[in-house]
Formats: sequence, C-alpha cells, structure tokens
Amino acid sequence: MKNFVLDTNVLLYDPQALFKFQDNNLIIPITVIEEIDRFKKDMNETGRNARQVSRYLDDLRQKGSLAKGVRQENGGMLRVEIYEDQVMKRLPPELREDRGDNRILAVAVDVRDKDANVPIIFVTKDTNLRIKADAIGLVAEDYESDKVAIEELYQGYLELDAEAGLIDHFHGQGGVELAGDYKPNQFVTLVDSSNRSHTAIGRYDAALAKLMPIKKVAKEGIWSIHPRNREQAFTLDLLLDDSIKLVTLVGKAGTGKTLLAIAAGLHKTAEENVYNRLLVSRPVFPMGKDLGFLPGDIEEKLAPWMQPIFDNVELLLSGHEAEKRHSKGYKELMAMGIMEIEPLTYIRGRSIPNQYLIVDEAQNLTPHEIKTIVTRAGEGTKIVLTGDPYQIDNPYVDSSSNGLTYLVERFKGEAIAGHVTLMRGERSELAELAANLL
Repeated sequence: MKNFVLDTNVLLYDPQALFKFQDNNLIIPITVIEEIDRFKKDMNETGRNARQVSRYLDDLRQKGSLAKGVRQENGGMLRVEIYEDQVMKRLPPELREDRGDNRILAVAVDVRDKDANVPIIFVTKDTNLRIKADAIGLVAEDYESDKVAIEELYQGYLELDAEAGLIDHFHGQGGVELAGDYKPNQFVTLVDSSNRSHTAIGRYDAALAKLMPIKKVAKEGIWSIHPRNREQAFTLDLLLDDSIKLVTLVGKAGTGKTLLAIAAGLHKTAEENVYNRLLVSRPVFPMGKDLGFLPGDIEEKLAPWMQPIFDNVELLLSGHEAEKRHSKGYKELMAMGIMEIEPLTYIRGRSIPNQYLIVDEAQNLTPHEIKTIVTRAGEGTKIVLTGDPYQIDNPYVDSSSNGLTYLVERFKGEAIAGHVTLMRGERSELAELAANLL
C-alpha cells in the first residue's frame, strides 16, 4: 500500500483520477479543494472538470467523513488533508506560504513524516513542482494514466522485404494474401530484396486478410492537389474512403496534414455530395502572449484562430481559377453552406450526422476532450483529426499524454479507423529546413 498526494492539475486534467489509484491511500490537500473551487464557474473543459471533481467528492462525502477517510469501491481510502501552519517551518524559506503549490507540498511532507512506514508519492503534471518536490526529498511523478510513448506511437505503415513473384502477383491479381499480424487499414510497402526499385504498395484489409492496392488519384487531382510522397498517398487513400469513419494524421509542420484533409473534405462535400457539410474546427490556444478578448460575433471571434484553415482553403480554390470555380474564396463556400466553422466550446451535447468534420491542432486536446468530440459523430459522419504532438500549447498535456496520440493507440486495431504519420515536409524548402534544424 502507498500514499498518493494529488495536485490540483491532475484532477483538472482527469476527474476520474480519483478512482485510478487502486487499493492505495489517496490524499487530497485542502488547498486543492480551494483551487478547484476557483475554476468551477469556467465554461471551458477545465471548468467542467472542476465541477465534476466537486460532484465526485460530494458523493463520497455521503459515504463517510472525508477528514477521516472514505473507503472506495477499488479498496483504496480517500481523504482530504488539512494544511497546518507549522508544517511550513520544515520546508526551505524560499517556499513561501502564500503560494498554493507550496502549501500542497507541505501537506505531502506532513503525510510522509506522520506515516514514515508507508511509501508516499506526490503526483502532479507541473514539471517545476515535481522538481521542487524532489529537492525537498519527496518522490514525485507525473500522472500517466493515458500516456503513450511518442517514440513508440503507431505509424500506420511499414515496409517488408518480399520475393519478386509475390510483388508481381500483387500487381497482376489486384491484391495478395498476407500472413502475419497486421492492423486493419495498415499500409504495407512490399520491396523486392534483390531489386529495391521493384515494389508494391497496398492497404491491409483485415476482413479478407489481404493486401489491397490503394486508390490512385485522378489526373486532375483532388481540388488540384496531388500527393507528393508515399505518406501523402496513404493519407488521401484513407480520406477518400467513405468506409473509414475516423482518420488520424500526425506529422510536423508542413507535411500537408491539414491541406489534404480539407481538399478531401471539399471533394466529398462539394463535388461528390457524400456529406451534407464540411465542418472545420481548431482548439483555441494562442502561441505567445494572448491578445485578450476579441470583438464581434462567434464567426468574427474565431477568425484569427481559423486563419490557417482559411489559408489552406484559399490555396485549394486558387487551383480552380483556370476553371472559374469558387473564385470568391472561402466566404462563398460558407455562404453556400458547404463549409462551416465549428467552435469546440459548443460541441458538447450535439449530434453531428452525415458531415465531414476536421479537427486541426488536435494535439492540444486532452483524451477526455477527444472522447467528447468523437462521440458527437452521428450516422454517416467522418471525423479527421490532425496535429503535431511536438507542438503543444496546452499546459495540461504533453507529447505523450495528449488526446491525439491517445486516440491513435486506442483505435489502431479498429476496421473503421485509419492512421498515417507524415514525415516529409512539402510546404517549402525553407519550412522543411526550419522544421528539421530549429
């Protein structure tokens, strides 16, 4: 048995953390309750999580005294620990009493000293607080319930050495049976070991246990866009397949994630009429200093955040200028009802049927937010999530704990989902150098 002391940010990140420490003792410092209270009126995901934590604790309070400890269904004991002034004297003078983080550390030190025979672990998602805890002799850990090692993230494709006859059979018969442990919709490149230029590229069909050829893009392209590398060809194959309801795209800046997703969405919505509307959204996280409140209605407020989306749409539309189509730009598409901006703030409770939903910069979402979005999908809806796990602006997630990587790992074995990791930048030579060198 161990004693776990939780920081506020763990509960704001995942209210279910209260029930994930098995049969150990869970200690919530009273300062955490105070800090949770400050967030409860917020109308964002953090505010909703704060209110959920309060509800969970209130339900536990009905079963016994939180001060003495309440037995949970998993066998563990949860209690709220009161901060005592004299405990601060055991901490270095640099840790001032007027800071909530330091009072939480003081509670952890007090628990450790009172129950020296039981190992204590301080759990926080705050890197600096883990450093301070370590400096005063506390064992500190990150909350890793939903972590996925980014180095081990499923890529969505692999390369296999094969005999020349197998590759010829693939091209001649339009597919080939493939024995082995492959994920549904995983892309496989067969390479002739004696002639590396002799290859075959396909997508694994788990129902048939066969490697099937990927669809070739028409000569005119998808809204004048043609795949520039193998990963982009994989991506378009998934984006244009209506049987694939969930597509995740991971890659650094400039690899074409967003552009390909929008091109495929416009193609399926405006030209093939498979979906009623193209919905596009991004989490609102500024890079650098926030500009504060913005004037106007919802569309005007979202305009600065959605500008990268509009830039991509304008690029796609410019490819149609020779055909004199959609020359007025993205505003015409929105006026026609073909494309719509969807604020994630208001997506909870909605049902979204028969639409093509793109969520850009999804690496800034928590696993719970990702679940909220994906569970909005109604009949006939396709969801595409794009992002770069190495460019995160949300202070509550990192490259391993964000919702996008979590979703990739959870859905990699599902037949209605597909994933591609894009490696090569295609925006420009300068952008590719910057992504690799800086």
